[in-house]
Amino acid sequence: MSGNTLGTLFTVTTFGESHGPAIGCVVDGCPPGMALSEGDIQPELDRRKPGTSRHVTQRREADRVEILSGVYEGRTTGTPIALLIRNEDQRSKDYAKIAASFRPGHADYTYLQKYGIRDPRGGGRSSARLTAPAVAAGAIAKKWLRERYGVEVRGHLAQLGPHEIAFESWEHVHANPFFAANATQVPALEAYMDRLRKSGDSCGALLRVVASGAPPGWGEPLYGRLDADLAQALMGINAVKGVEIGAGFASVGQLGTEHSDEMSPEGFLSNHAGGILGGISTGQDIVASVAIKPTSSIRLERRTVDVAGNPAAIETHGRHDPCVGIRATPIAEAFVALVLADHALRHRAQNADAECATPRIPATAAAAGARGVRAPQPLEDPDPEEA
Repeated sequence: MSGNTLGTLFTVTTFGESHGPAIGCVVDGCPPGMALSEGDIQPELDRRKPGTSRHVTQRREADRVEILSGVYEGRTTGTPIALLIRNEDQRSKDYAKIAASFRPGHADYTYLQKYGIRDPRGGGRSSARLTAPAVAAGAIAKKWLRERYGVEVRGHLAQLGPHEIAFESWEHVHANPFFAANATQVPALEAYMDRLRKSGDSCGALLRVVASGAPPGWGEPLYGRLDADLAQALMGINAVKGVEIGAGFASVGQLGTEHSDEMSPEGFLSNHAGGILGGISTGQDIVASVAIKPTSSIRLERRTVDVAGNPAAIETHGRHDPCVGIRATPIAEAFVALVLADHALRHRAQNADAECATPRIPATAAAAGARGVRAPQPLEDPDPEEA
């Protein structure tokens, strides 16, 4: 199987299966000299791990990360960093009854058609369990970006099923199990998920990731575009069916006078481009939105076929997230951080000595409104009362 490595200079190769002994990754290209320990990585894994609330899968995994190489006396050496996470709570018997049938919406059918063999236990390699090593690698990228460039990568849940979540404050995100940036809407989200879980069905979600502090210049025109690499990486997350940069598909309904982000010496006046123009970062917030499909493993009977091609009915009774998107915020953050770290190194390798006489334009013109210029228009979620 190919296609297990992400990145050009800052690369991540993941390995393992959902019900195997362990999962992990190898991070190559991390610059030497950065202080690093398991304690820098574990908090990110704790944000993603299962069993943290009644609204997610009840599979109990400690997700304790082990650094096997690439760190000496507490600092990165520049050599490959191997990370290992042991699987401790597999229940493979849950999949015995469905091993000979294909779950609708899953990769069961396509894996078997491609490889002629598949691991039916928890989806094997196609399981969302494999996002844990990516989150561990993303923690390293986040730390390096923060310390080297002051870049912060944050995400929040923007929509859960039919419930759009208005952005209020980043302070709310870590105070609830949904990563919602609006505390007042959490009770409604909990009630919705309780009803959904009892029904045996599932729902989708919309996530938004914002990277602040990236300088202008990251990304390559045409075939190494920053937005293209972000989209590719985010589409590699299990259950992702769509990615938007900035205003995304809403651009279709905008006029040129609305969408193009005007500039002033004091800063950009809006950010519909999502911080990227011509595939290159502008210095504004880099904004990516991710659409997560409803979980395919549900307790309700579905029509399918078996491995012999005969009609069959299937119900999935393993431990599954009724909404994969609830735990996906730290996953999406990790992939954005990995792409940004890679592009930071690529830019430094080719353009470290490049000079530009034009002053950098601030990300936003904070005083623009007071000076009679159109004030910045941040990307916000629509008010659910008006949607």
